Amino acid sequence: MGNPDGKSAFAESDAGGIDFKIQVERYEGPLDLLLDLIRKHKLDIFDIPISQVTSQYLDYIRRADELSVELGGEFVFMAATLIQIKSRMLLPKNPVVAEDEQEDPREELVQRLIEYDTFKQASQMLLQKRVVEENTWSNPPLESFLDKNDDPGLTVSAFDLVQTFQEVLERAKNRPRFDIPENDVSVENRISYLKNMLLSEGRTIGLRDVFERQPNRRSLIATFLAVLEMVRMQAIILRQDKLFGDIVIRKHKMFDVVFNSDRLDVALEGEPT
Repeated sequence: MGNPDGKSAFAESDAGGIDFKIQVERYEGPLDLLLDLIRKHKLDIFDIPISQVTSQYLDYIRRADELSVELGGEFVFMAATLIQIKSRMLLPKNPVVAEDEQEDPREELVQRLIEYDTFKQASQMLLQKRVVEENTWSNPPLESFLDKNDDPGLTVSAFDLVQTFQEVLERAKNRPRFDIPENDVSVENRISYLKNMLLSEGRTIGLRDVFERQPNRRSLIATFLAVLEMVRMQAIILRQDKLFGDIVIRKHKMFDVVFNSDRLDVALEGEPT
């Protein structure tokens, strides 16, 4: 989270290096700072130039100390983690182990960053959902589109949704991973996937089942964001048959309207892939 005046902590120098402005942004935590560094310098999160990021991160810590900006212990711990990863990457590779089987020291950090970013986006989207529905004329209240004789079940809270996702994400750590092309994994692609599932498998599908079908964590995260976007666009609704029961995805009464108009295309402009 940046400071109130919105000034950036970093700026490009004429020589192409990194210069600090007078003020230093305040971040919610070390992962927030790392994501900001990666985005500002258009770095590949799946191939982090650890030496460059470590240098910039330590510069931030040093500058904050000079300006008496209080930093929590987690920032210092992350600095130590980055230095450790950098050191491991400088070590010679094991000649006995095939190159594609050698562990990337950055892998755990990358997964933590992706998960943090996903939950940050999800929380922002869930907080904005009610405001969007109440202030957009084309998105009337949900109740307007429910059949009078159709029991909608229990409303799913944001906590229930995130908890289900976290449980599946944790179990996915122990499953074998299947690589699929990066351009095949996007929020838009996962929306099409969910749409086809609803059309082919009947009236409802289990949310947990949808998550557990995903071949890897990247696909799982994209699917989670797709579910959030489809709820926001009123293409689907999430319900539970009973308290603490499994969450099911049902077609919203506006399902066909959403997919037969340009509403979804407009909503997806600028979405992360």
